[in-house]
Amino acid sequence: MKTAVLGAGAVGCYYGGMLARARREVVLIGRPQHVEAIKRDGLYMDTQNFQEHVRVAATIEAAGLVGARMVLCCVKSTDTLQAAVEMAPHLADDAILLSLQNGYDNAERLQAALGRPVHAAVVYVATEMAGPGHLRHHGRGELVIGPFAGSAEVVAEFAVAGVPVQVSDNVAGALWAKLIINCAYNALSAITQLPYGRIAPGEGIAGVMADIVAECLAVAQADGVVVPGDIHAAVAGIARSMATQKSSTAHDVARGKRSEIDHLNGYVLRRGEALGIATPVNRVLHALVRLLEARAPDCGR
Repeated sequence: MKTAVLGAGAVGCYYGGMLARARREVVLIGRPQHVEAIKRDGLYMDTQNFQEHVRVAATIEAAGLVGARMVLCCVKSTDTLQAAVEMAPHLADDAILLSLQNGYDNAERLQAALGRPVHAAVVYVATEMAGPGHLRHHGRGELVIGPFAGSAEVVAEFAVAGVPVQVSDNVAGALWAKLIINCAYNALSAITQLPYGRIAPGEGIAGVMADIVAECLAVAQADGVVVPGDIHAAVAGIARSMATQKSSTAHDVARGKRSEIDHLNGYVLRRGEALGIATPVNRVLHALVRLLEARAPDCGR
């Protein structure tokens, strides 16, 4: 099975790299600086379990999707619709499309734009690009997907690479659980530029996070979604399992780039407004990150 990764940044390079390391056919489609380094030296995977240069095909062209049986869309939520435009001419009729993106509704947006099934994958991994072609892994690595015609094939393919994939009948709930975790940490990490392990013990932060979670749960419930498990415990656990990780929002703000905050706390804010649920803490975090973004000219809307 050939796998193509569109948007091969930290998340895409981790999952594509794990597949390539297991000698599966993979092509990474990413930014020029990463593609050039990967073509020259391989993808350097600096993980918790190994450090290795992994040979893998890489290109900046969406035509790399041609012939792929599995496509992992890993672009930023802000680039979802543009990704659909770029993918459309190159997708095989039988390709399995997975959205490995932050936010709740990217798979739905891709599906509407492409007019074909797109399946959401809930991603639990802490990674960053530490330099051109250099992936740094801080923890975890599992995926959650829903049941569909090719789900068993996806599970089997990733199993070869040592990547656990759970098939869940409640992907909507799992997506909301991930969204809540992102809402609890991403903005705070962006505002403070601190990793998760230093944020959680901060004075007053436990109460702030509890308020964020409560607001998110109220919106999810009003939207008819059941969030599985003990989400308060799951949020607390992130500070331990991903202690050294800064959020992708923090990296975007630090680099003067447009972040995904509109699709995280901003999504909860919009759904809350539509459903008549007040979300004041999410509103404040969203507004503060937008102010930080406004300092950079290329982050304006």
